[in-house]
Amino acid sequence: MRQALLAILLAGALTAQTNTAAIPDLLKPATLNQTAPAKFRVNLTTTKGDIIVEVTRDWAPLGADRFYNLVQAGFFTDCSFYRTIAGFMTQFGISARPEVTRAWGEANIPDDPVKQSNTRGKLTFATAGPNTRSTQFFLNFGDNARLDALGFAPFGEVVEGMDVVDKIYPGYDAAPADQYQLIQEQGKPFLDKAFPMLDRILTAAIVPVPAEPKPAATPEK
Repeated sequence: MRQALLAILLAGALTAQTNTAAIPDLLKPATLNQTAPAKFRVNLTTTKGDIIVEVTRDWAPLGADRFYNLVQAGFFTDCSFYRTIAGFMTQFGISARPEVTRAWGEANIPDDPVKQSNTRGKLTFATAGPNTRSTQFFLNFGDNARLDALGFAPFGEVVEGMDVVDKIYPGYDAAPADQYQLIQEQGKPFLDKAFPMLDRILTAAIVPVPAEPKPAATPEK
Protein backbone atom coordinates (compact mmCIF):
# COMPACT_ATOMS: atom_id res chain seq x y z
CA MET A 1 0.00 0.00 0.00
CA ARG A 2 2.79 2.36 0.95
CA GLN A 3 4.68 1.59 -2.27
CA ALA A 4 1.54 2.26 -4.32
CA LEU A 5 1.03 5.60 -2.57
CA LEU A 6 4.65 6.61 -3.21
CA ALA A 7 4.26 5.68 -6.87
CA ILE A 8 1.16 7.87 -7.16
CA LEU A 9 2.90 10.80 -5.47
CA LEU A 10 5.97 10.40 -7.70
CA ALA A 11 3.83 10.27 -10.83
CA GLY A 12 2.02 13.42 -9.71
CA ALA A 13 5.29 15.22 -9.09
CA LEU A 14 6.63 14.26 -12.50
CA THR A 15 3.42 15.43 -14.16
CA ALA A 16 3.62 18.75 -12.34
CA GLN A 17 7.23 19.22 -13.42
CA THR A 18 6.35 18.41 -17.02
CA ASN A 19 3.42 20.83 -17.03
CA THR A 20 5.52 23.59 -15.47
CA ALA A 21 8.29 23.11 -18.02
CA ALA A 22 5.78 23.36 -20.86
CA ILE A 23 4.41 26.76 -19.80
CA PRO A 24 5.79 29.45 -22.15
CA ASP A 25 7.76 32.04 -20.20
CA LEU A 26 9.22 35.12 -21.88
CA LEU A 27 12.14 35.03 -19.43
CA LYS A 28 12.92 31.42 -20.38
CA PRO A 29 13.56 31.28 -24.14
CA ALA A 30 13.70 27.48 -24.23
CA THR A 31 10.01 27.33 -23.29
CA LEU A 32 8.97 29.30 -26.38
CA ASN A 33 9.26 26.44 -28.82
CA GLN A 34 5.96 26.09 -30.66
CA THR A 35 5.93 25.29 -34.36
CA ALA A 36 4.29 28.10 -36.29
CA PRO A 37 1.37 27.51 -38.68
CA ALA A 38 2.22 27.17 -42.35
CA LYS A 39 0.92 30.71 -42.82
CA PHE A 40 -0.08 33.28 -40.21
CA ARG A 41 -0.61 37.01 -39.88
CA VAL A 42 0.52 39.43 -37.21
CA ASN A 43 -1.00 42.82 -36.51
CA LEU A 44 1.67 45.24 -35.33
CA THR A 45 -0.19 48.10 -33.70
CA THR A 46 2.29 50.97 -33.79
CA THR A 47 2.39 54.63 -32.85
CA LYS A 48 1.81 55.40 -36.54
CA GLY A 49 -0.97 52.88 -37.17
CA ASP A 50 -1.47 49.18 -37.89
CA ILE A 51 0.88 47.03 -39.96
CA ILE A 52 -0.24 43.55 -41.01
CA VAL A 53 2.57 41.11 -41.72
CA GLU A 54 1.90 37.73 -43.33
CA VAL A 55 4.44 35.02 -42.53
CA THR A 56 4.96 32.00 -44.77
CA ARG A 57 6.76 29.35 -42.77
CA ASP A 58 8.20 27.59 -45.82
CA TRP A 59 10.23 30.70 -46.66
CA ALA A 60 12.34 30.36 -43.49
CA PRO A 61 10.93 27.82 -41.00
CA LEU A 62 13.22 28.48 -38.05
CA GLY A 63 12.81 32.23 -38.39
CA ALA A 64 9.03 31.96 -38.68
CA ASP A 65 8.85 29.80 -35.56
CA ARG A 66 10.93 32.27 -33.55
CA PHE A 67 8.83 35.26 -34.62
CA TYR A 68 5.59 33.38 -33.90
CA ASN A 69 6.69 32.50 -30.37
CA LEU A 70 7.88 36.03 -29.62
CA VAL A 71 4.56 37.48 -30.72
CA GLN A 72 2.60 34.94 -28.66
CA ALA A 73 4.66 35.76 -25.55
CA GLY A 74 4.24 39.53 -25.83
CA PHE A 75 7.88 40.29 -26.57
CA PHE A 76 7.12 43.22 -28.87
CA THR A 77 5.02 45.30 -26.44
CA ASP A 78 6.47 48.84 -26.47
CA CYS A 79 9.32 47.70 -28.74
CA SER A 80 10.89 50.68 -30.55
CA PHE A 81 11.93 51.05 -34.18
CA TYR A 82 15.32 52.15 -32.96
CA ARG A 83 17.24 52.19 -36.25
CA THR A 84 15.48 53.66 -39.26
CA ILE A 85 17.43 54.53 -42.37
CA ALA A 86 15.33 56.21 -45.04
CA GLY A 87 15.15 54.25 -48.27
CA PHE A 88 16.78 51.20 -46.68
CA MET A 89 15.05 49.63 -43.67
CA THR A 90 13.66 50.08 -40.15
CA GLN A 91 14.93 47.82 -37.38
CA PHE A 92 13.36 46.66 -34.12
CA GLY A 93 13.73 43.85 -31.60
CA ILE A 94 15.28 45.14 -28.37
CA SER A 95 12.75 44.55 -25.61
CA ALA A 96 11.40 47.49 -23.65
CA ARG A 97 12.30 45.45 -20.55
CA PRO A 98 16.03 44.96 -19.78
CA GLU A 99 15.41 41.67 -17.96
CA VAL A 100 13.86 40.24 -21.13
CA THR A 101 16.79 41.47 -23.22
CA ARG A 102 19.21 39.74 -20.85
CA ALA A 103 17.26 36.49 -20.99
CA TRP A 104 17.46 36.40 -24.80
CA GLY A 105 21.09 37.47 -25.07
CA GLU A 106 22.38 34.04 -26.15
CA ALA A 107 19.16 32.57 -27.55
CA ASN A 108 20.31 32.33 -31.17
CA ILE A 109 18.86 30.11 -33.87
CA PRO A 110 20.61 28.65 -36.94
CA ASP A 111 20.27 30.39 -40.28
CA ASP A 112 17.63 29.41 -42.82
CA PRO A 113 18.48 29.19 -46.53
CA VAL A 114 17.48 32.33 -48.44
CA LYS A 115 14.40 31.54 -50.53
CA GLN A 116 12.93 35.03 -50.94
CA SER A 117 14.50 38.34 -51.88
CA ASN A 118 14.73 41.37 -49.59
CA THR A 119 12.34 43.47 -51.61
CA ARG A 120 10.06 46.25 -50.37
CA GLY A 121 7.91 45.18 -47.43
CA LYS A 122 9.76 41.96 -46.63
CA LEU A 123 10.40 41.10 -42.95
CA THR A 124 13.83 39.68 -42.16
CA PHE A 125 16.09 38.97 -39.18
CA ALA A 126 18.95 41.34 -38.47
CA THR A 127 22.13 39.45 -37.56
CA ALA A 128 25.64 39.90 -36.24
CA GLY A 129 27.02 37.17 -38.51
CA PRO A 130 26.20 33.54 -39.34
CA ASN A 131 23.78 31.75 -36.98
CA THR A 132 23.19 34.78 -34.72
CA ARG A 133 19.47 35.35 -35.31
CA SER A 134 17.73 36.09 -32.02
CA THR A 135 15.11 38.85 -31.59
CA GLN A 136 16.24 41.53 -34.06
CA PHE A 137 14.22 42.20 -37.21
CA PHE A 138 13.95 44.73 -40.00
CA LEU A 139 11.36 45.76 -42.57
CA ASN A 140 12.69 46.68 -45.99
CA PHE A 141 11.69 50.09 -47.34
CA GLY A 142 12.99 49.37 -50.83
CA ASP A 143 14.59 46.72 -53.00
CA ASN A 144 17.55 45.46 -50.95
CA ALA A 145 18.27 42.34 -52.98
CA ARG A 146 21.99 42.79 -52.31
CA LEU A 147 21.28 41.41 -48.81
CA ASP A 148 20.20 38.05 -50.22
CA ALA A 149 23.74 36.88 -50.95
CA LEU A 150 24.74 37.86 -47.41
CA GLY A 151 22.35 35.30 -45.92
CA PHE A 152 19.44 37.53 -44.86
CA ALA A 153 16.40 35.29 -45.30
CA PRO A 154 12.97 37.00 -45.40
CA PHE A 155 10.19 35.02 -43.74
CA GLY A 156 7.25 37.41 -44.09
CA GLU A 157 5.97 40.50 -45.82
CA VAL A 158 3.73 43.47 -45.18
CA VAL A 159 0.32 42.85 -46.74
CA GLU A 160 -1.45 45.87 -45.21
CA GLY A 161 -0.06 49.12 -43.84
CA MET A 162 3.06 49.68 -45.92
CA ASP A 163 2.07 53.35 -45.88
CA VAL A 164 2.39 53.14 -42.08
CA VAL A 165 5.86 51.63 -42.39
CA ASP A 166 6.85 54.55 -44.62
CA LYS A 167 5.83 56.98 -41.85
CA ILE A 168 8.08 55.50 -39.16
CA TYR A 169 10.23 58.32 -37.82
CA PRO A 170 13.62 58.39 -39.64
CA GLY A 171 15.05 61.57 -38.13
CA TYR A 172 17.57 59.90 -35.82
CA ASP A 173 18.92 57.67 -38.62
CA ALA A 174 21.30 55.13 -37.01
CA ALA A 175 22.09 57.31 -33.97
CA PRO A 176 20.09 55.26 -31.43
CA ALA A 177 21.90 52.11 -32.55
CA ASP A 178 25.15 53.76 -31.46
CA GLN A 179 23.68 53.58 -27.93
CA TYR A 180 22.92 49.87 -28.29
CA GLN A 181 24.38 48.92 -24.92
CA LEU A 182 22.40 51.56 -23.04
CA ILE A 183 19.19 50.53 -24.81
CA GLN A 184 19.76 46.95 -23.70
CA GLU A 185 20.63 47.92 -20.13
CA GLN A 186 17.88 50.51 -19.56
CA GLY A 187 15.18 49.71 -22.09
CA LYS A 188 12.28 52.01 -22.87
CA PRO A 189 13.06 54.71 -20.22
CA PHE A 190 16.40 55.42 -21.91
CA LEU A 191 14.88 55.67 -25.38
CA ASP A 192 12.03 57.87 -24.15
CA LYS A 193 14.53 60.31 -22.69
CA ALA A 194 17.28 60.24 -25.33
CA PHE A 195 15.18 59.70 -28.48
CA PRO A 196 11.60 60.77 -27.71
CA MET A 197 10.48 60.89 -31.36
CA LEU A 198 11.05 57.18 -32.00
CA ASP A 199 8.02 55.24 -33.14
CA ARG A 200 7.34 51.90 -31.51
CA ILE A 201 5.18 48.79 -31.58
CA LEU A 202 2.48 49.12 -28.94
CA THR A 203 1.25 45.54 -29.23
CA ALA A 204 1.66 42.58 -31.57
CA ALA A 205 -0.99 39.90 -32.01
CA ILE A 206 -1.73 36.91 -34.21
CA VAL A 207 -4.75 37.61 -36.42
CA PRO A 208 -6.70 35.31 -38.78
CA VAL A 209 -5.51 34.75 -42.32
CA PRO A 210 -8.38 35.51 -44.71
CA ALA A 211 -9.85 32.46 -46.38
CA GLU A 212 -8.87 31.88 -49.97
CA PRO A 213 -11.70 32.93 -52.32
CA LYS A 214 -13.56 30.00 -53.81
CA PRO A 215 -13.29 29.66 -57.58
CA ALA A 216 -16.35 30.84 -59.45
CA ALA A 217 -18.69 28.11 -60.55
CA THR A 218 -18.63 27.37 -64.25
CA PRO A 219 -21.94 27.10 -66.10
CA GLU A 220 -23.04 23.62 -67.06
CA LYS A 221 -23.25 22.73 -70.71
